[in-house]
Amino acid sequence: MRWLWTPAWIARHVAMVVLVVGFLGLGWWQISRATAGNSISWGYAVEWPVFAGFVVYVWWREVRLARRKVAEADAPQVDTAAEPAPAVTTGSRPAVRRPVRVARVPAASEAVEDRDLAAYNDYLSWLNANPGARPGDYPG
Repeated sequence: MRWLWTPAWIARHVAMVVLVVGFLGLGWWQISRATAGNSISWGYAVEWPVFAGFVVYVWWREVRLARRKVAEADAPQVDTAAEPAPAVTTGSRPAVRRPVRVARVPAASEAVEDRDLAAYNDYLSWLNANPGARPGDYPG
């Protein structure tokens, strides 16, 4: 549990406490406004404690994730070179491998000539060949 008292984790603990206290304080302030007659504040009075709960959830999830990483680092390494590779799984079921779809590019003989596209390409090549020319100077 020493890893929970590193400077980075102390900053996370302090941030969590400050945010939770601040959000609960804002919730209490909204309750006092709501009881004074501001009906919109009832919604905010519920919203701020939900935010505080979310901060606690994220903090707890990060602690669990860090604890799992420490446990995996401390676990003895097993040589898996002789064992076959396990099947790729997502959750408790094996992953379904889907085929990769590749767009079919038509062959040069199948290319359909588009007059507008050809005219635009001629225009662009003329502009490239004449860098000082204006678009109105195009002869075509």
